[in-house]
Order: sequence, then structure tokens, then C-alpha cells
Amino acid sequence: MSTIGLMGLLVAFAGVAVSVLCLLAGAILGRKKKSSLGETLTWGGHIASILTTVALTVCCGILVYCFFAGDYSIEYVLKQHSNAEGALGWLFKLSGLWAGREGSLLFWAWLISVFNSVVAVRDLKSPRKLDSMALMVSQLVLAAFVGVLLFGESNMPFTVTPQKYYNADGSLTNAASMLGMNSLLEHWAMAIHPPTLFVGYAGLTIPFAYAIAALIVNDPSREWVVRSQRYALLSWLFLGIGIGLGAVWAYVVLGWGGYWGWDAVENASLLSWLVGVALIHSFTVYRQRGAFKRWSVMCACITFAFVIVGTFISRSGLVQSVHAFEGDPVSLVLFGALIVVALLAGIVGLVVRWKSFGPAADGSDEVENLLSKEGAYYFNNVIMVVFATLLAYLTVSSALPEFLPFGGQTVSSGTFNAIARPLGVVYLAILAVCPLLAWGKTLRSKFLKQARIPAICALVLFAVLAVYWATYLVPSYNDIIAAGGTAAEELASDGPAWYYNGLALVGFFVASVLLFNSLFMLGRIVRSYKESHSCGAVAAFGGCLRNRPASFGGFLSHAAMAVILVGLIGSSMYVTEKVAYIGYDEASDTASETFQIKDYTLEYVSNSVTEVNNGDVIMYAVNYDAYKDGAFIGQVSPSVQLAQKTQQQKLVASVISLPTEDLFVVYRGVNNDGAFSMDVRVNPLISLVWAGFGLLMIGVCVATVGRRRASRKLTDAQRVAADAADAASGESAESAA
Repeated sequence: MSTIGLMGLLVAFAGVAVSVLCLLAGAILGRKKKSSLGETLTWGGHIASILTTVALTVCCGILVYCFFAGDYSIEYVLKQHSNAEGALGWLFKLSGLWAGREGSLLFWAWLISVFNSVVAVRDLKSPRKLDSMALMVSQLVLAAFVGVLLFGESNMPFTVTPQKYYNADGSLTNAASMLGMNSLLEHWAMAIHPPTLFVGYAGLTIPFAYAIAALIVNDPSREWVVRSQRYALLSWLFLGIGIGLGAVWAYVVLGWGGYWGWDAVENASLLSWLVGVALIHSFTVYRQRGAFKRWSVMCACITFAFVIVGTFISRSGLVQSVHAFEGDPVSLVLFGALIVVALLAGIVGLVVRWKSFGPAADGSDEVENLLSKEGAYYFNNVIMVVFATLLAYLTVSSALPEFLPFGGQTVSSGTFNAIARPLGVVYLAILAVCPLLAWGKTLRSKFLKQARIPAICALVLFAVLAVYWATYLVPSYNDIIAAGGTAAEELASDGPAWYYNGLALVGFFVASVLLFNSLFMLGRIVRSYKESHSCGAVAAFGGCLRNRPASFGGFLSHAAMAVILVGLIGSSMYVTEKVAYIGYDEASDTASETFQIKDYTLEYVSNSVTEVNNGDVIMYAVNYDAYKDGAFIGQVSPSVQLAQKTQQQKLVASVISLPTEDLFVVYRGVNNDGAFSMDVRVNPLISLVWAGFGLLMIGVCVATVGRRRASRKLTDAQRVAADAADAASGESAESAA
């Protein structure tokens, strides 16, 4: 198996090399004249890229087979296999493919090759210069990944299992039996989280490749954006799903009561997601107005660079993290070089093609006024790129020279929050106002007319949130400060009370405005369609989904961000936590006292020890009845799970979700006196985070899949006209009204 896998990698590397050489030669011959040899070579480059995918598929298939068959002849399989059984046992076995560094790099390379094959197949019959150049660039990126696998000893996924792991009779030694997947990873959300992120990472290679291809062939038209926008949307969708699943896993498995800890690897996934927001909005302006040409090219390069920064952080050993892999010099050099090359390619290319990718001679595609849609998109891009850059800098600050700001220091989560919270509120404020602005210049009278009704509705919602803030959240804040201790010190370090609570209140106001502006824009689109097609409300709704998917999905996503903002304010700024030891008498099986936190009471019921996975995993659980204001609301059963073979421990939280908050209960075992160690939190409004996240993903799906269906049969001219219709949807809806 090891030999076949190694041969597969060699074939893949050869396929990449042949593909790049053929595409390059075809492009050179094609520049001089209509050359049949050039066309043949280009066609051969497309075929070679497809064969590369086949070879990498075989490589991944070998590892998957070994995981399911229990074949430990490959060292990576021995170290990352899962012994889990039950309904999800197959999923955990499969997730071994991406559980470790070697397998995750192979899986990532395979995904890039799949995207490349899609590009190759779409253009196989009659290859075009733009697509062939994009394929060549993307194949060069794939060459770097396959090279990391082949030439980095610690990255090779097909290393033969050393003899030291076997007894004389061929059975595994006791030390080898201790190896396996970390039990923390054996959760449905964590099993799906990495591959969704990798799909997003791999997909963002394509917009970068098309941006560089457009520079190479000197094509500043909308075509490269049209060809790559769906890849950008799809990639951003999968990145969002991956980040959300990671948050779910952190919330219920890690046992610390939160869903985001500003860990280096967590930040790595957020970097490309943030810049991806700027990329998607830049593409919108490029398609609809022909503006932001230079910036769109550079933004595609920056987005891809941040993708590589993410893997550079987690695999180079540059930054220490509980999620990071051990450092590797080959990864450090190759991924570091890829970051530099990606940025230089965009910069040098734009310098060479500066005039071609400049604004139109009549200035029709320039930003005339900052109080316009173009101005809002401009600020959107600036904020996202600045935030991602600051985030990246603070993430790697511990590895920077000490003479730089924060150099040699590990930045606390409080520092990240101090930057992220106000920037996030400002960004969403721009997002809230943007739909009401016009292209070119916004007329004050028209703006006020459109804003009047949603503003009234927003004020009503804001009044409700303000009452909740004043009567529940602020008292919770005051109670934490009054109680003292670590929690109070952390809150105090976030700034004075007037700033902290004031920022939350401003955030609620922004969320209210964003929600109703988005909902009213959705309503206007539906109403406009209804009146123009003389149909019912249901038919108009369906018609908008089919014919205005970009606008419909966009406004739905904006509304989702408002919901998420409300949830983030409550669940990250006003969490109440209590840690205590509860005395326990084993003889009578009773606890010495109840557990009190805010208006909740936990009364001990029983405890249990259960063996699962044929006795390999032991679950130590405690059971409590939970009451709120004296009324029974359910039972919690937090547990500590211990894997016997690997001696790995996992805390499994128990959560009771109520409409406005979660009761989050963690059992951390017993102390030397036999007392239960309990960590309980009350997380306000956290259900809105999950609901908003789901709504956001639905909105992006509508924009991605709907755009694909709507434009599948359109000519280029019709597609441009459809983009113009999307751009004018808000204005035309207002006129129709």
C-alpha cells in the first residue's frame, strides 16, 4: 500500500509538470499564429490535469481503504485511526484522512486538483486563452502542494510503519496500541469541519488563478470575474460552514463554554473568510459597474495569500497552538514562498497592465461620491482587509522581533476583542446603510423616503433590545464585576463600563437597522416582481428566487448578519460563569448542596459509569435536575470520557437551550476529597448565533446555486444585462412602489 501510494504521488507530480509545460507551450505557440500544435498541446495540458486528479484520487483512496480495513502498514494510518464504533464509527474512520498533517495536505491537494479538473473539463472541447492560463496558474499551486508531500519527510503520508511498532509475531506492541485519533476529534461536527474548510481553501485558488490569467492575457473585461465568481461564492460558503461547525464543536466538546477562543488556527480560518467578503463584494462592483478592476485583481491575490497564511501558521511551527501541527522546514519554505509569490504576481502584473485595468476614459466606473453604493463597497473592502491584516499580525506576534509592536508577545483574547468588536459594529453599520444608497450619488430625499419605514420598525426592535439590555444584561455585568476574581478582571480589562455597555447598545441599534433594511429590500424586490409580472405573492417569491438570486440571497445574508450580531453581543459579552466544588458522599450517594447560578438551581440526582466501544471508552457522568425560578426545566448529564487505550480524556458538556439563553454545564471530575468539580455558565442569546449562521448559509446558497441556474443558458450580453438588473433592483422596486 505504501509503495502504490508513493507511485501515485509521483504520477501526480509528473502530471502537474506535464500539464504546466503543455499549457505554457500552447500559449506561446498560440500567440504567434493559429497553430494546430499549440491547440494540441493546450488540449494535452487539460488532459494531464485530469489525470493528476485521478492519481491523487488513488492516493486518497489507499488511505481510506487502510483506515476501514484496519491495515496499519502505513504509519499515518496507525497514528490517526479511530476505534470508534456505532452509527458514526464510519465517519470517524473516514475523517482519519484529514485528521493529521500528512493526510490533510494530501486531501487539500486532491481538492485543488478536483477544482482544476472542473476548469479543464468545462473548456476541454475548445480551450480558450483565459481558461488555459488560469488552469496553468492553478496547476502551479498544486505543484507546490504535491511537492510539500513528496519532499518533506514529515509530510509524506505513505511512510511505512517502523518495525519498532510490531512484536515478533507481527502484532502491534502496547506502545503502538496507544496510538490513534485524539478522542476530542471524534465528534460529528469536528469530523465534517476540516473538509468543508479545505473545500473553501482549495476553491479560492480558482479566483486567484483567473486574476493572474487576466493579467497574463491582458483581458480587463468582466469575463474573468464571471468565470470565477461562482467559485468564490462556493468557497466562501464552505468556509463559513466549516467555521460554524468548528464553533459548534468547541461549544459542546472542549468544555470551556465558548465557541471562539481567538486561537491561532481558529484565526487562520477566519482570515481568508474575512477577505473573501471583500472579494465577493468587489466582484459585484466589477460585474455591475466595471469598477474596482485593479482592486479586484489584488483582492483575489490577497485572499489566496491569506489562505496560504492559514496553513503556514498551522503547519510551519511558527506559532504554538493546541490545534497546530508540529513544525516542518519544507512547509515553512514552500508555503512562505507561495505567499510572497502570490502577492508579487498581483503587484507586478498590475504594474505591467496598469493602463489596461484602469478606470474608463469617461470616468463612469470611478467612485464619484463616498455616499454611494461604490463608496460603501469601498469602505467594506478597506475594513475587511485591515481587520484581516491586524488579525494576522496579532496571531503571529509571538514569532516577530521584540522591537515591533507586540513582538515576542502572545496576544490575549481581550486584545482581539478590543479590535474586533468596534470594527465589526462599524462594518455592519455600513452594510445596513448600503442598500439604501444609489450608484454614483445618493439623493437625500430618496434616501430618507426609502429609510423611513424600516427606520421606524428598527426603532421598535431596538427599544425591545434596549429594555432587555438594561434589565438583564447590564445587571449581569455588574454582578460579575462585584463578585471579583478572574472573570471580573477580564471584563475590566475590556474597558470602562460606559464603553463596554455602550458598545453593546450601539451594536443592538446597528443590528436593528440592518435587519429591517434588509427585510424591506427583500420585500421591495418581491413586490416589484409581483407588480411587473401580475402574479400572486407566492409566485413572486419563487420568481425572485429564480430570476434575482444574487439580490435575494444577498439581502437574506445581510439579515442573517443582524441576527448573528445580536447573538454575539449577548453570548460573548455577558456570560455568567460559576466554578465550584460540590461535596459528595459516596455511601449515601448524595451531594452536600445544590448548585446556584443566577436564577438557576441544579439538584444532584445520581452518577454513573458506563463502558462503550467494547469497554475502550469509559464515561463518568453526573446527573442533575435543573430548575429556573423554581420551575423544572430538564435534566443535565455532563460527563468525562476516558479512552482506555490512548488514555485521552474528553469533557462532554450538557446544555439546556431556552429561547433567550443556554444553561451550559460541565463536569470536570472529582478532586482529592471526592467533591464534584462543576463549571456552569449562562450564555444569553446564543441561540441567535446558531439561527443566524444557518440563515446566512441559506442566503449564500441561494446566491450561489440560484445564480448558477439563472445564468446557465445566458449569453455574455444577457448575463451583463442580468447583472444590471440586480444592481438596479432596489431602485426599480422603489419606483414600482
